[in-house]
Amino acid sequence: MQFLHTMLRVTDLERSLAFYQDVLGMRLLRRQDYPEGRFTLAFVGYGAESDHTVLELTHNWDTDSYELGSAFGHIAIGVEDAYLACDAVRAKGGKVVREAGPMKHGTTVIAFVEDPDGYKIEFIQKGSH
Repeated sequence: MQFLHTMLRVTDLERSLAFYQDVLGMRLLRRQDYPEGRFTLAFVGYGAESDHTVLELTHNWDTDSYELGSAFGHIAIGVEDAYLACDAVRAKGGKVVREAGPMKHGTTVIAFVEDPDGYKIEFIQKGSH
């Protein structure tokens, strides 16, 4: 078995693609419109789907908003330096919602940023745990 992707529903695909590509540095791997179903799927990630887990961004053309709910937590990305990663996100217009620093009750350095739809992305500093 292989973990393939996580799907997020997004309200504005172009805005979300700009965030994941320009702010977080992912690449658009593939994109397909499904006119009969009135939705678009876009897959983004840091490497080929054959070797990496990726994000599937689903844009339902007729949906303007979603409730994120309380069950979903966050997406985690390993970074070399969480402090610098937060600075880079902020410099590109992204939103840092928890500054880099040691996690509560531990030593792992983490931070949280938020995508345009409010999904949380955790940065985990490599080698800090």
